[in-house]
This record gives sequence, C-alpha cells and structure tokens, in this order.
Amino acid sequence: MAQTKQLIDSLKRSLKAHGFSYSDVAQELSLSEASVKRLFSESSFSLQRLDNICQMMDMEISGLVAQMNNDSRLTVSKLSFEQEEEIAGDIALLLITVCVLNRWTMSQLMDHFHLTEHQCIQYLAILDGLKLIDLLAGNRIKLKVSPNFKWLDNGPIQQFFQQKLAADFFDSQFTQQQEQLIVINGMLSDAAMMIFHRKVEQLAREFDELNNEDATLSLEQKSGTTVVFAMRSWQFGLFEGLRK
Repeated sequence: MAQTKQLIDSLKRSLKAHGFSYSDVAQELSLSEASVKRLFSESSFSLQRLDNICQMMDMEISGLVAQMNNDSRLTVSKLSFEQEEEIAGDIALLLITVCVLNRWTMSQLMDHFHLTEHQCIQYLAILDGLKLIDLLAGNRIKLKVSPNFKWLDNGPIQQFFQQKLAADFFDSQFTQQQEQLIVINGMLSDAAMMIFHRKVEQLAREFDELNNEDATLSLEQKSGTTVVFAMRSWQFGLFEGLRK
C-alpha cells in the first residue's frame, strides 16, 4: 500500500508538471471531478485508468514507476532517533521544522515569530544538514521530505508532543466552528479493529491531500490545524476497583 501511494503521489507531481488539473483527468476518464479526487485520495486507480492518464501526459506507466523510484531516492521518509532528538531539544528549531514542513518561507517565519534573519538561516542550515530541505540561493527553501514522511513511533518528537503539548491541546471545550471532539467506545473484534484502522489511515491520507491542495494559499487564508487519532484496547483506571 505504501508503494501504491508513492506511485500516486508521483502521478500527481507529473500532472502538475505537465499543467494538467483534476478537471482534465476527469474529462480524460469520463468521470466527475469529485470521482477523480476520490480515486486520488483512495489511491484506487485501475491499470487501465492509470495508463489513460499516463498517455494524456505522453508517457508510459514504466516511466511513472521510474520517476517514483527516483523521487524516493531524493527524499527523506524519516529521521534517525538522534536527529529527532536534536530537533526536539531546541524549541525554536522544532517550531521552524514544523512550519517548514508546512511549506512556510523564511520571510513568513520572520514575520510571525521573534526570529532574526541570522537565526533563521542558522536553523534552516541545520534542516539542510538533516536533508529535510535544500537551502537555496536567496534563502529559498526546497522541501525534500517524501509524501510518506513520518516521525518515529514513540520517538523524541512524538514523545515531546505527548508529554508537553497534550494537556494544552485538550484544554478546550471543542465548541468553536473549526473544532470537534468525538469520543466513542465499543467492543470490537480483531477483524473489526483492522477495518477501522484502514479507515482511519484513509482519513489521514485525505487530510494530507487537502493540506497539499491548500499549499499555494496565503497564510491569511488558512489556519494551523492539528488532528489527533488515538485508538487502543483500554479500560478506565478509576473503574479498576469495581472489576472482578
């Protein structure tokens, strides 16, 4: 599944490079634009449809696969424990890292935070050394993370957010227009849990797709949004004294 997503991500990049939109793909496949967006978010193209889109760009599926392999060699999908530890140990570096991963420019960093140009360059140079970005001429930032980039499970970054930010994140009534808190409880079999896992992963991919689509919007047109998915076999500790 991970390789399928990489292939679809390479397909999206190719379409953008060739100047094609979802509307163009919809016309080529005789589908609605909404159906095409769903195919991309679910990574569920048939070989025939994939071939049709490649022909629209005057390329073969084999060429798309070669591009995917090249993209994966040039990008970073995860950091080492030590590299994450370095980022988590400096709050300013962590802030800049998160912003850069969300495609902020250096000027935007300086406009929104108490950071000098020299400080920004120093921190961006660290990210360049970690190969998360290329720091280009004019202090332009080229992101080098792969579409499936993620922090290490239970690594320094994840632990930092769990220990330092969880209480702050949940210090809300979740009643504002852009807020939502859903707590559900039930008894699921292992098979049902796996199905739900897949649906949560699909929802996460759709969030990532929306994030990518909004990448070109100005900061004034969007707001930082954090989604937390958590699922475990768990029983509330305060009920322990009542259990047999």
